Amino acid sequence: MWKLLARNWCRLPSGFRGCAQRSPAIGAEDGAVGFAATGRRFPGTNVMSTVRQIILNCKAQLLALKKLEPSFHPRLAIVQTGDGEMSEVKKMAEEVGLSVVHVHLPEGTVKEEFVHEIIKLNEDPEILGLVLSHNLPNVVMNIVNPEKDTDGITDVNLGRLIRGDLNECFVPPTASAVMELLEQADLLTFGRKVFIIGEGGSLEATMQKLVQMEGMVAVSCQWQNTNIAELVNQTDVVVVTSPAPADHGDDWLRADTTIIAYDVPGLASSSSCQDLQHNEPSPSRNEIGLLTAALQIKNTVESSTRWLKQQQLKRWSLQPLQLHAVSPVPSDIEISRAQIPKPISTLAKEIGLRPTEIEAYGRNKAKVKLSLLDRLKEREDGKYVLVAGITPTPLGEGKSTVTIGLVQALAAHLHVNAFACVRQPSQGPTFGVKGGAAGGGYSQVIPMEEFNLHLTGDIHAITAANNLLAAAIDARMFHEATQSDQALYNRLVPTVNGQRHFSAIQLARLARLGIQKKDPHGLTVEEITRFVRLDLDPSTVTWQRVVDTNDRFLRKITIGQSNTERGFVREAQFDIAVASELMAILALTDSLADMKNRLGKIVVANDMKGRPITAEDLGVSGALAVLMKDAIKPTLMQTLEGTPVFVHAGPFANIAHGNSSVLADKMALKLVGKEGFVVTEAGFGADIGMEKFFNIKCRASGLQPDVVVLVATIRALKMHGGGPSVTAGKPLSKEYTEENLKLVADGCCNLQKQIQIAQLFGIPVVVAVNVFKTDSEAEIELVCEIAKDSGAYDAVPCNHWATGGRGAVQLAEAVRKAAEQKGNFKYLYDPEMPMVKKIRTIAQKVYGAEDIELSAQAQSKVDLYTSQGFGKLPICMAKTHLSLSHQPERKGVPSGFILPIRDVRASIGAGFIYPLVGTIT
Repeated sequence: MWKLLARNWCRLPSGFRGCAQRSPAIGAEDGAVGFAATGRRFPGTNVMSTVRQIILNCKAQLLALKKLEPSFHPRLAIVQTGDGEMSEVKKMAEEVGLSVVHVHLPEGTVKEEFVHEIIKLNEDPEILGLVLSHNLPNVVMNIVNPEKDTDGITDVNLGRLIRGDLNECFVPPTASAVMELLEQADLLTFGRKVFIIGEGGSLEATMQKLVQMEGMVAVSCQWQNTNIAELVNQTDVVVVTSPAPADHGDDWLRADTTIIAYDVPGLASSSSCQDLQHNEPSPSRNEIGLLTAALQIKNTVESSTRWLKQQQLKRWSLQPLQLHAVSPVPSDIEISRAQIPKPISTLAKEIGLRPTEIEAYGRNKAKVKLSLLDRLKEREDGKYVLVAGITPTPLGEGKSTVTIGLVQALAAHLHVNAFACVRQPSQGPTFGVKGGAAGGGYSQVIPMEEFNLHLTGDIHAITAANNLLAAAIDARMFHEATQSDQALYNRLVPTVNGQRHFSAIQLARLARLGIQKKDPHGLTVEEITRFVRLDLDPSTVTWQRVVDTNDRFLRKITIGQSNTERGFVREAQFDIAVASELMAILALTDSLADMKNRLGKIVVANDMKGRPITAEDLGVSGALAVLMKDAIKPTLMQTLEGTPVFVHAGPFANIAHGNSSVLADKMALKLVGKEGFVVTEAGFGADIGMEKFFNIKCRASGLQPDVVVLVATIRALKMHGGGPSVTAGKPLSKEYTEENLKLVADGCCNLQKQIQIAQLFGIPVVVAVNVFKTDSEAEIELVCEIAKDSGAYDAVPCNHWATGGRGAVQLAEAVRKAAEQKGNFKYLYDPEMPMVKKIRTIAQKVYGAEDIELSAQAQSKVDLYTSQGFGKLPICMAKTHLSLSHQPERKGVPSGFILPIRDVRASIGAGFIYPLVGTIT
């Protein structure tokens, strides 16, 4: 005798092939193909009670999550095509406390549109569950983020399930409902045989695994098997996961066998089946559909639980790379090439990044999306450490090496979440005397070549954007000089397909001009003139072209010599690419919208009346933002010991503020969590890079540092104590290679001054003595003693160059202790102060100058910028890094000098004024 237990359990279009089975659309038409079940008595009324209990449990679980994190508001996304009814799924979601995003696409939507919608939902951090209401090809379904795949349809979820990783996968609601039916029919018995018939797809594999996990024996085959009847005779339960072929009979059916199946010919229509349905009613189509929908909600709440758990602070599962240091230490490039980096996807997973949050650039580096900040916005920041230095020799004193060594010590040896944030090096210094900036010895970012050359193309993007703006300036001056107002208007607002429209940028310009009109045909002749003519004064153009090469013959050029330019010739120049204001903007911005706003504010020249002309006036701010849309994402790399590094932005520390990006720091601070550390570096000495870090970068970011690590070398201290000059490319004098305690002691005046500068900002200082093989123990001990006596929280020697992170463990421990001290961070000056007073404050309190002296040109610029409304911006002093004064040859701690301000310039988009001190170029 037959009995239909569960009819039309899961909709699947007849004849559909090559796709995973989808969940039902609640309220489907009665004619839809679905599951049927026959055999033993099935207590159908239990289905609705089960549905109700699932919903109540989900509601309680979600309430508990929201109590733990009140700002937590997870959402379920439903992507639907056609006219199927999804109201019950939405109703359940809203009842348990889930917000619903319903994306309703028309019937016939092409695959690419599905992909576009799914990608958008993947990247939305508030979407924690995705339900697709229609059968789709595997290639589309596998685009769903596995962490949001609450239907359990992706290959990744299936793989996790097959491996038994139930805490990391989602069981498809279709399969869960089958198991629920079997449980309610009291058929989940150890050793029972279950026969699964279908097409051999993902649902069959899922069912086989779930049956085996219950201790039952699973046997599966496809409809083409000629022994189906024989196999059915040997089993207790049959699960049919796909419709039988049209020509398949019902001779395989056997009495007293429970069958949960799609409607197949002869099953639902047989007289015995109909009789038993009448006598012992089965769960209705709607009840089974509601069970499936409830299980989708359950998976979404489970996804929310996992997501919130991931946001909680925890130690990374970081697997450090083994370092095999040898002596003597090989060259940097040999060390780099000897270490095989872990795949960047592996590192990303270890530090808590999701696959959808990274964009791999090959095997060794990846961009990280800004959506990470939205996902982790409720997580507390880690400790923020700045690495600065004393006034350096032309050789540099190893701040980058200390930064990397410190992070290797923290993460690989003390097992603390720790991130390094460093600048991207310019090709100019890389191919010049200075060389690259990956660190050195056994404290490097790897691969060295990829780090130093091209990276992910950010500098190239800046070069392209910078030169586009430069071209727009000259093109605008040329066209305004050679065309009538109407011709310019026709060029700027062309007629396309018989219609004329203002762009958003043009409407904004009209608003700034006080013209409140949106119809291009409505402007008067006078308004057209005001709109089309910027009247740039060529003598005031400050925006130059750039190239990322030390090409001295481009420092002063003449442009416009082609006959096509009609004699419009002017003198111009090339700067190095990283000196572009665009680089400073990239380093200081905190979002794509903020970057576009800053780009629009860039002042490129004045008009004939002395009013500023901006990139927004030229109408190119949107184009600049598009060119830099990928450059805004920090690049993830790793150290020699496999610890994470963000490489992002590379502004110089003289003409700009000399620090890596705000965005990289903010991302890293969230990733390391409350007990972790983010270590970043400021260019040149503390008097330049550190001062700008505090007064410019911290103002822009709103972040406050916890510790300053001040790097000193015996070599530099001897130079400040009166040692011979140090020249790049020439051997060091014997004073630097032999012990000389007097030179060291005399030179510690510079170290003491830099400690005092850090203390102006209320931050504890740890001095790191970067040890060279020629340094004696007595010299190192002397420096540490003087540093601590001068107010440093601690002072320790570091051997990370020779031994990697192991050689910086003492520094790491000192930094951890210093970070526990309660700081009293404060800025050096109030931005509301007059411009000259801010410049004088830096000169006197930081450099030790007696006073400042402005040239006539500098004073006129101060007056101009003040009148233009830029007087409240912070100051970025462009000064030599080789002395506290403006004279590179004056070492130690110069005093009694007057600081000459030759000129004053403005980076309005970046948000600072930069005075040019002395003869600096």
